[in-house]
Amino acid sequence: MKIVCFGDSLTRGVSYLKGRLRILKKNYPAVLQELFKNNSAGQAGLHIEVLNKGVFNDNSNLLLSRLERDVTDEEPDFAIISIGGNDCNFSWEEVAQNPGGEHIASVPLDKYADNLRYMIEKVKDSGITPILLTLPPLDPVRYYENISGKFSSQISGWICRVGGIEHWHGKYNQSLNKIADELNVLKIDVRSALKQAGDLADLISADGIHLTEWGYKILGAEIYNHLAALMQSGNMDNRCLTSVTER
Repeated sequence: MKIVCFGDSLTRGVSYLKGRLRILKKNYPAVLQELFKNNSAGQAGLHIEVLNKGVFNDNSNLLLSRLERDVTDEEPDFAIISIGGNDCNFSWEEVAQNPGGEHIASVPLDKYADNLRYMIEKVKDSGITPILLTLPPLDPVRYYENISGKFSSQISGWICRVGGIEHWHGKYNQSLNKIADELNVLKIDVRSALKQAGDLADLISADGIHLTEWGYKILGAEIYNHLAALMQSGNMDNRCLTSVTER
């Protein structure tokens, strides 16, 4: 069995350590692979290969451009799709230069939704089961401190005017939830799992958006628990996938 983990820097395993972004070896696909290797539950004697196809700074437009190469050509059984954090981001340099102006997200919400739908349908048409991850939470205070330190505190007024960082992040997550229900796709709510796992200051790194090693461990374990339960059930159609998520 093959699982492709498809996404951005949160799939790649980026964390903010000692003032710079670094790639952690213990990213969530690596954690997932290790858990399948060390635990027999749900595997039914299968050899399970987990591929990390996360790319730093990717958004849903960029995922589409490499969907065939990194997902369908690999012919996996499952494609875990994690995307949205870069889509709802803004050009903070432009905002700082013109805080009174109108600015749009890197990928507008409607386009993000269309991209998700297309990816899901393309993956399904290739005989692959798609799995959507909700957007992991961010720490708005540390995220704001990080970007304002780079792009000036002038952005604060604009952020307040358009609803704040968490507002936009939440809207994209809501869109993902709606699409998962609309297309009857497995959705693993890692957003809630991380919020319930403990103090977010221990799970989210100093830039307010990338996870710590502990955060990636929680993320990988949550995904493993759902997939292991699915494999134990012996029924891998989409209806079963949905019931596993909602328990």
